[in-house]
Amino acid sequence: MVNRIGRYWRVLATGLSFLAFGIGGLLLRILVFPLLQLVVRERSARVTAARAILRLTFRAFVGLMRGLGVLRYEFIGLEKLERGGLLILANHPSLIDTVFLMAFVKRADCIVKSHLWNNPFTRGPVRAAGYISNDSGEQLVEACIASLRAGNNLIIFPEGTRTPAGGAISLKRGAANIAVRGARDVTPVVIDCQPPTLGKGDRWWRVPERFVQFRLEVKDDIAIDAFLGAGASDVMAVRHLTDHLQRFFTGEYQGHA
Repeated sequence: MVNRIGRYWRVLATGLSFLAFGIGGLLLRILVFPLLQLVVRERSARVTAARAILRLTFRAFVGLMRGLGVLRYEFIGLEKLERGGLLILANHPSLIDTVFLMAFVKRADCIVKSHLWNNPFTRGPVRAAGYISNDSGEQLVEACIASLRAGNNLIIFPEGTRTPAGGAISLKRGAANIAVRGARDVTPVVIDCQPPTLGKGDRWWRVPERFVQFRLEVKDDIAIDAFLGAGASDVMAVRHLTDHLQRFFTGEYQGHA
């Protein structure tokens, strides 16, 4: 009976969390960011301020979920993310992985799916923060490299979508292409979510039998020089780096699970 009541509460608390997220996004769009645009005229300063506001908002959202008993979390090696110009690659087991990273990474930039630019709850924040749209076409890689060179920390999920329910990680080459062409080391973050929740195809109200524990671990950088040496072409370097990342994330994620 106690377990059943606890699960009912987590369903309610999860719903309240999503409701708060939607209302918060709407308020940012119609109140906060229009005011920011009036007060801060220079675009670069406005973008910096918008990203700082979003970081605090995401931190508050994570705190809300923890306070309501929806989840607990552990962040290991967070100090490694205090640097600037990082290319942060992470696996993607849950819908709220992005929220965690955006909440704790300073000067965070990310690639946003194009439909979020038109979503009434998200288009205000993502446009104000100047995030990179994934419909940029051939300019996408160059935009990512430019963001890194500007000192931003670029967060990418190289799977391109959430990990399927079976846990089979399959990486695309876009992230490796950015690392190779931008000559940037990779800072990997391994995310583990037990029991699994909010995965690909999951409904928000189907909460696990017990509260969820997130574990986010920042690993040591993967040096890009090892893939660029011996006169290797960019195409081969991208292929070898993608294969290496595939083995890395598959091994690390399965080890945690």
